Amino acid sequence: MFILVANKFLEHLRVIKNASEHTVRNYAIDLNAFLGHLIREWQPEAKDDEIPTKIDYKVQQPEHSCSFDEKLPIARIDRKNIRRFLAWLHTQGQNKRTIARRLSSLRSFFKYAQTQSWIAVNPTEELDSLKLDKKIPVALNYAQILHLFEQPDLTTYLGLRDRTIMELFYSSGLRISELVGLNKQDFDFANLTVKLRGKGKKERLVPITNNVREWIKEYLTHPERAVIEDENALFLNKYGHRLTARSVDRKFEGYLNESGLAGKVTPHTIRHTIATHWLENGMNLKNIQTLLGHSSLSTTTIYTQVSPKLKKKVYDATHPRA
Repeated sequence: MFILVANKFLEHLRVIKNASEHTVRNYAIDLNAFLGHLIREWQPEAKDDEIPTKIDYKVQQPEHSCSFDEKLPIARIDRKNIRRFLAWLHTQGQNKRTIARRLSSLRSFFKYAQTQSWIAVNPTEELDSLKLDKKIPVALNYAQILHLFEQPDLTTYLGLRDRTIMELFYSSGLRISELVGLNKQDFDFANLTVKLRGKGKKERLVPITNNVREWIKEYLTHPERAVIEDENALFLNKYGHRLTARSVDRKFEGYLNESGLAGKVTPHTIRHTIATHWLENGMNLKNIQTLLGHSSLSTTTIYTQVSPKLKKKVYDATHPRA
């Protein structure tokens, strides 16, 4: 009954934990990966039409399990199954961070299953967590930011939208989930602030620049914005529906290719970049933590390792022959 419990777990995240759609989708991806492993181990002879396509993170209030799911009893899963799954991920070339996330998702899932009495023993309890190297975020310099921002075609409605998105990312250090969740009424243009709904649906108020206010106003008054299916959403796709995080990621990938910039530049890169630039220009870490919505100051502290300027200052201040 693995699929049934997994769908109930996702519904629990959505309704009880108030998790974002992005978070629920990521849990579904991880559980689907484990589901595939169980099927390979337990039902290798199963035909394609007998196997459910996948655990659907959009399913609301699941009540029933398919007949195939009855062959996947959750109580049968033990530590060996999970260890073999993690080993298989390694053989498939998955990086440590991905494997650690898969294990973390399984920990949460089996903890839920145990509290709901679907299982008596949590098979993840005695498994060690993977030790990860602390990843230093990538940041662009100001010239690279300007070059990237020149890529959208401002003679088009969608190009104007994409440039506005870039400017807002750089103005206020938004997460991609916060950006696509923005509504028009979240902005206070008189006081230059925007209300964001961050991780765990926590709300915070952050400043925006005069420059961003003008970009947003121009975007909102564009004549092609007349086709609107979602009256509240700030950023829309060409059909008038709220823009998705996946669409924004794809757009950034396209602009990166056009720009010729080396490396991987994502919306999160812009968040890292503005945090680094704030730090270089004298903002203290506590204020940066508040603006970015970090729950821990240690998360923010990593930006001190990103900036070449700050590294040079530390070098000059500490080197005996500097």
